[in-house]
Amino acid sequence: MKNNNPLPEIGYIRLAQLLGNRTADPPIPPIIPVSKSTWWAGVKSGLYPKPVKLGPRITAWRVEDIRKLIDGGVSAHRGWI
Repeated sequence: MKNNNPLPEIGYIRLAQLLGNRTADPPIPPIIPVSKSTWWAGVKSGLYPKPVKLGPRITAWRVEDIRKLIDGGVSAHRGWI
């Protein structure tokens, strides 16, 4: 069975990859279709997973956490903080 999920098995994913970027060439489709402000509010409230700082200006999320979010649904992951 082929996996249609564009996420790698392990690693990190940046916000533009996660939420999509219509202005990119070619456009990047969203994995989680919410706005940036909704995403950050969800991170703050514990609805979405906490990010990892990879550098002073680089923020990413563990692919494993995003897979759990997608597989279990948002309500299953309260308390990421």
